[in-house]
Amino acid sequence: MANHSSSPPILCASFNQDHSCFAVGTRDGFRIFDTNTGRLCYERAVGAFVIVEMLFSSSLLAIVGAGDQPSLSPRRLCLFNTTTGAALRELNFLTSILAVRMNRQRLIVILQDKAYVYELNSLTILDTIDTVPNIKGLCAFSPCLDACYLALPASTTKGSALLYNVMDRHLHCEIEAHRSPLAAVVLSSNGMYIATASEQGTIIRVYLVSDATKSYSFRRGTYPSTIFSLSFGPSKQLPDILAASSSSGSIHLFTVGFASHPSRSKRSSGFLGSIIPDAVSDVLDPAYHHVLHNAVPAGVKSYAVIRKVENVTNSSSSELLACRAILSVITYNGYFQEYNLSIDAQNELSWALGREFNLLTVTLDKAP
Repeated sequence: MANHSSSPPILCASFNQDHSCFAVGTRDGFRIFDTNTGRLCYERAVGAFVIVEMLFSSSLLAIVGAGDQPSLSPRRLCLFNTTTGAALRELNFLTSILAVRMNRQRLIVILQDKAYVYELNSLTILDTIDTVPNIKGLCAFSPCLDACYLALPASTTKGSALLYNVMDRHLHCEIEAHRSPLAAVVLSSNGMYIATASEQGTIIRVYLVSDATKSYSFRRGTYPSTIFSLSFGPSKQLPDILAASSSSGSIHLFTVGFASHPSRSKRSSGFLGSIIPDAVSDVLDPAYHHVLHNAVPAGVKSYAVIRKVENVTNSSSSELLACRAILSVITYNGYFQEYNLSIDAQNELSWALGREFNLLTVTLDKAP
């Protein structure tokens, strides 16, 4: 048996679809927190969990055990009601469940070589997708019903992604993003954009989903690093900020320097939307790249999301003056961190740690 003392206290971490809550799985059970306040909303200590997924702020959870006891098999998906404290339904599979995703109409279950698509309410199976070996359960899913896509690795030797339209149940496209295999992938909440990183971790690429065209390429760094997470800022149209957490301990923010683009008002008020180029260069200027150095301990797995974005404009001219954002980070050594970010008209970043607390010591109904 593995030595648990040397393993991280957090086994899994996930934010819900609008980032208003988050869940962590531990060796003892799972815990759900309110992101805005840090309040522990629910906990259940019945054994180790490797998957805990929420459906917005509802009482429905999708949970998968770590296999430390027979009742918590990694091959069994339990749909759990936090209000009643009871299981609603269970789904059993032949191999371990590696990832689960949900929106209001679909349930996605990822195994090593298959992806299953269910109708959420009835649990009717709608589609079975054969995949290349996907031992990490890598996937991305957009909660938006109008552009509901599932992204999966298309190759084990290069960084290609398959995009499925989950509502219409057909293959939308294949995107060849990198030369080496994918390490991270995310879809924007509106399903318009997909961002990818390879195992090299040096280049982050962003594609427009509708026609699979490359919109942006960002250089994270020169030396390889493991990308733990990618996150777009919330947006109804074009996201303003893309965040990446890595094994270096730094968190990378990719934006657009709007001060040097006077034509931005003709396109989108968002940072990324301000430079949809006629001819895309492969890697954008380093001015669009900001780094929060040593934001988390180096080598510790982390999950970072851009939770809120506010564009500050001139009341008389509507000129975009600054972008303010909140970055929330879960570290697998057991901490939650929140950073306040501001990018001014000169594209200069300022950031400060707003709050930090231990995820394992917070008690029910008491904010940290």
